This record gives sequence, C-alpha cells and structure tokens, in this order.
Amino acid sequence: MLHRQLGRNGPRVSALGLGCMAMTNLYGPVDEVEAVATIREALDAGSNFLDTADAYADGKNEELLRRALADGYRDKAFVATKFGNVRSADGKPAANGRPDYVIEACERSLARLGVETIDLYYQHRVDANVPIEETVGAMARLVKQGKVRHLGLSEAGATTLRRAHAVHPIAALQTEYSLWCRFIEHDVLPVCRELGIGFVPYSPLGRGMLTGAIADLSALGESDRRRDHPRFKPGNIEQNAALVAPLVAMANEKECTPGQLALAWLLAQGDDIVPIPGTKQRAHLRQNLAALDIALDRAEILALARAIDDTRVQGARYPNAQLSLLGL
Repeated sequence: MLHRQLGRNGPRVSALGLGCMAMTNLYGPVDEVEAVATIREALDAGSNFLDTADAYADGKNEELLRRALADGYRDKAFVATKFGNVRSADGKPAANGRPDYVIEACERSLARLGVETIDLYYQHRVDANVPIEETVGAMARLVKQGKVRHLGLSEAGATTLRRAHAVHPIAALQTEYSLWCRFIEHDVLPVCRELGIGFVPYSPLGRGMLTGAIADLSALGESDRRRDHPRFKPGNIEQNAALVAPLVAMANEKECTPGQLALAWLLAQGDDIVPIPGTKQRAHLRQNLAALDIALDRAEILALARAIDDTRVQGARYPNAQLSLLGL
C-alpha cells in the first residue's frame, strides 16, 4: 500500500483512505454487515485511513466504526472523526466551536468509537461566532491530555487556516475537491502547501457523478440525500452528467473505470493529497484501491483538467442553508 504524509510533520497514512459516511443510510439503504466487512477489507489491504464524524447519522456512523474496529482491527486503523457540524434549535444547519463543546464532543466520540485516542480530530465546520483561536486552543488541550493525536479542520478558508495553525499545528484540511470541484486550487491549497498542511479531499468522485453511472435522477433512490443538492436537481443533473463524457472516453482508452481515472487524477495533484472516497460495498472499495496502480502522464493530467471544466458545472455544491458554513 502506498503511503503519504499528512502535513509537513504529520502522520503517514494510506494514500487512499475510506470515507464511512454513506455506511449509515444517507445515500439509501445500508447493509451494515457488508459495511463492516468493507471497513475490515480496507484495513486488511493496508488502507488504514478511516473517516467518520459525530454528525453522520447522529453518531451511529461512529458506532458502526466501533464494531468494525473490534477483534484486533483497531491496531490497523488510523481513525479520523469530526465535531461541530450541528443543528440549531429550529433545525437549521449550524456550527459549534465553543471550547466547552469541543471537550464534550470529543468525550462522546471516544465513547462511541470505543477508542482511547482519536488519531485525527477535525472541526467539521468553522463557527463564525467563536474565534478559531479559542476552538483550536481547546482542541490542543485534548492533544496534551492524550485524547487526540493530530488536529484538522474541514471546509476552512485560507485566513482561518493561518490563524488556527498559529495556535497549534494543523495536520490536515478536509474540503471537497475533485475534477468537477476545484475552487480550492486558487487560494486554500497554496496556503496548505505554504504552511505544510496535508489536504484530504472528500467527495473525490463528485458524490458519484464522476463514476459515469449517474445520467439522471432515476439513478438515485427516493431517500438519497443527493436529491437535496442543487447539482443533482432536475435540469442540472442531466447537464452535469454530460460533462463527464470526456472522462468516460479516456477511461475506456486506458481500460479502467471513470471513477478510477478521477481518483488517479486527484492523486497526481501532489504527494500531499490523500483522497477519502466513500463506499459501503467491498466491490467498490476494490475498484477504488485499484486507482493507485493507474499512472497518468503530464499530458493526460492536463487534458482531463481541461476537458472536465468545473466552471460549467450547474448548481451550487450544497443547499443554501449549508453554504453559509463553508470556507469561513
């Protein structure tokens, strides 16, 4: 298994991680026995970087991970979880970065995961009402107490990154990044590289669009959360699916899947990039891991970047209620 370092002085993890969010009924029905088997197969294959959050199914995703880490599998895993992505009293998306909440959330995650230490602890969404210095200060205390090994942020902007890193080294930033979502290349990724912060792309397959398997809304189940996302709304989803045609064509030429090619492109963006494609099935896990064996030359990398023009993607990447929490 290929490994990469998260941050200039951070931990080494598998070059391709496993996003666990979809394993608890966010994108449709889940076979939890298969989900646990998928996590364990990833770990047996050396893909040790597991990503979850307390917000995923109200902690049930962390509990699922606990079951998967039993029977000696904890020693094979590098466990990342997140806090601070919450709901307000009226049910709207919100963020909580209060220092006392940081401590409480960590204790709850430790209990649900059944671990003594969280390997990488992210603030899931930046709280505009709490100075980032206060939030990261509380997170740093968790490191001193031995409850957390490394710190991360998710969907933070360049200025926030600088302020946070000045308080305590940030090992990784997790933000959406893929062939059809490249906004971070303008300012956020350069700041990560300046400060020596690793970058963890979530939704590296464009929430499934870059697999080439989604042509219209009929591909998504009635309970699939993507139906709420603007990019998957009628009118947008068909146009966005059409943008994937060059990726499918090149994948056919290289005798791989579009998803594998999309992951290979992302891996080729730098040794500080560690994608975490999510899946709940072992067959898809195997396909994703095979992307590590695909070599792209410079011409192919540039050709894909030009062909999959992310400025032509229709729709915002999140519903309006969640957009205000991004990139603070």
